[in-house]
Amino acid sequence: MKTVHIVGVGMNSPTAQAEKIVDSCDALLGARKQLDVFGHSEKPVYEGYRPADVRRVFAETGAESVAVLVSGDVGFFSGARRLVSALDEFDVQITAGVPSVCDFFAKLKLPWQDAALISMHGMDGPLISTVRRNRQTFCLTGGNVPEIGKMLDSAGFGGLTVHVGENLGYQHERILEIKASKLGDTQPMAVLLIINENFDASIPAGLPDTVFIRRDGVPMTKSDVRAAIMSKLRLRPGDIGYDIGAGTGSVTVEMALSAYNGRIFAIERERDALTLAEQNCRKFHIGNVSFISGHAPAVLDGLPMPDAVFIGGSSGNFAEILDAVLSKNKGARIVATAIALETVHTALTAFEQAGLPDIDAVQIGVTRVEKRGCVHMLMAQNPIFIISGGGR
Repeated sequence: MKTVHIVGVGMNSPTAQAEKIVDSCDALLGARKQLDVFGHSEKPVYEGYRPADVRRVFAETGAESVAVLVSGDVGFFSGARRLVSALDEFDVQITAGVPSVCDFFAKLKLPWQDAALISMHGMDGPLISTVRRNRQTFCLTGGNVPEIGKMLDSAGFGGLTVHVGENLGYQHERILEIKASKLGDTQPMAVLLIINENFDASIPAGLPDTVFIRRDGVPMTKSDVRAAIMSKLRLRPGDIGYDIGAGTGSVTVEMALSAYNGRIFAIERERDALTLAEQNCRKFHIGNVSFISGHAPAVLDGLPMPDAVFIGGSSGNFAEILDAVLSKNKGARIVATAIALETVHTALTAFEQAGLPDIDAVQIGVTRVEKRGCVHMLMAQNPIFIISGGGR
């Protein structure tokens, strides 16, 4: 059986084992930057590192073994995983290299055992939630450092300190310290260490009403009711969720904090309310929320399949919204609130007609104790119904 060696070249400094493996192979493949590390080798070299490239080299050269060179380490956000699964007709061997995270932290003279490690190739990594939840976030980039800086700044993290490692291990290496808002002034290809001394990894439920930005005329689900809603939603860290009728965004914020590795879609027909929800998400340094302006169910068409949905406002379209959600995922968890008895009836009827399992309805009446002058008085809030059903 022919052999494919996947070799991590490290930070322009391959290990002695990597050198030995490369010397034993009949041909080398990889990106130009990795091939140049072995510029002294007399082996035939081929630019490319995809499975089709490997098969082509074997077919054209008659080689018995080839080395596919990858940057850093084969187990750290590398293409090695895809190659291993795709080249199962060959004997695939893996040789480790020194990853950029080891090299960078050593040069900063810092330990890295407590750092969170992410990749932002393609800009789809959980950047903001990771930074919010960790003191140290190490970030691989893909030539998009200025865009990463904009993301941090838009989430209220523009003042954070960032250590930047440009061209690690290569000519023109540069390590600098800069504020996140100034990342646009650096090289687009670099690794980053983002420091957040005020990190918060908690998952609150029922945040105090006073911590949210408010505006007259924009409704907000109150703290005690919000805590009950979150318990009914049963969100997991990687879930996709909808907040339909987002209002001030208080439920959006708590859903985003719970599904910190997922995505929340805040849907609101009133533009002023949606702007307020955006402001509250920025205040809590939340980056996993997409804001959708318009009427449900029409605006749900292009959204991904939800795991959990909160319906705080339906504008008389409850049954249609429920149908639209369940057409995307029959196993979605649905939670709705209602003040009017007619809305309670509409919601329960729609849940039953949809055949949702585990339908539950509870009425919550919250009475708070407030000090008025020299006495404490009971101040009742409007009773509210929470209807829930479906889910895993």
